[in-house]
Amino acid sequence: MKKIIILASLLLFATTAQAEKLTVLLDWFVNPDHAPLFVAQEKGFFKARGLDVEFIAPSNPNDPPKLVAAGQADIAVSYQHQHQVQVAEGLPLTRIATLVATPLNSLVVLKDGPIKTIADLKGKTIGYSVGGFETAILKAMLAKEGLTLDDVKLVNVNFSLSPSLFTGQTDAVIGAFRNFELNQMDIEGRPGRAFFVEEHGVPPYDELILVAASKNTADPRLRRFVDALEEGVQFLVNHPEESWKLFVSGDRASLDDELNRRAWRDTLPRFALRPGALDRARYMRFSEFLQREKLVTTMPPLESWAVELR
Repeated sequence: MKKIIILASLLLFATTAQAEKLTVLLDWFVNPDHAPLFVAQEKGFFKARGLDVEFIAPSNPNDPPKLVAAGQADIAVSYQHQHQVQVAEGLPLTRIATLVATPLNSLVVLKDGPIKTIADLKGKTIGYSVGGFETAILKAMLAKEGLTLDDVKLVNVNFSLSPSLFTGQTDAVIGAFRNFELNQMDIEGRPGRAFFVEEHGVPPYDELILVAASKNTADPRLRRFVDALEEGVQFLVNHPEESWKLFVSGDRASLDDELNRRAWRDTLPRFALRPGALDRARYMRFSEFLQREKLVTTMPPLESWAVELR
């Protein structure tokens, strides 16, 4: 019996010793958008593929892709639009997988307010947090109703999206995530109405993606990481309640609250079931949209910044 125990211990030590380190920088603090990553971690899917994965929340959400491009981490959670803009600016990054496969961004108004259609926004005040992409998608949504940005008043509310609606500072806000802000507003007793960007003139896109340094796309660890992530998504979809318990376990216990439970429910159907798959035509359509809106001038060939790993 002692020999068996010793042998088992040696095998475990050997497996652990052979695990290859992989560092993943998140886009923000841990939240339900990251669920498949942590489910895969808790279920041992990364470990089973010889990976020792560490997730790190950034102090500055703008830094992760840049740090990966500089070789200071292996993978970063990013956004499709952010990735394409950074690539157009020369950052050597490549999309290797998708985490959230639909837009989360939306234009939000108070449900009991006077705004019933986007056309009702003429002459109204719209809040935003980050210029550039948010104002570009707002422009496209307004254009579908025959309006322009000159027909509304824009005000930077510095991430105080729902509070600006509650206080009457704004009549609508762009940049509200449908899985978080809408739930937060409902919890606070001031429900919102969302106009989904992909239904109002904006081509569908991936909200959250995973990027790596372009020179490292042949690294076999990345393919194993994506395979483990897919197994995590499958488990999450098949066992949502058990997955929730895994997600809020350990040092993530503080996430077990009403807002995160609702966000979990609403994000679940939006995760990419085939994270490694790439719809090239869809990516090119969105690239053309970014060029039309002058967020980028030109884009390099798709295969240099978005791939399906082999």
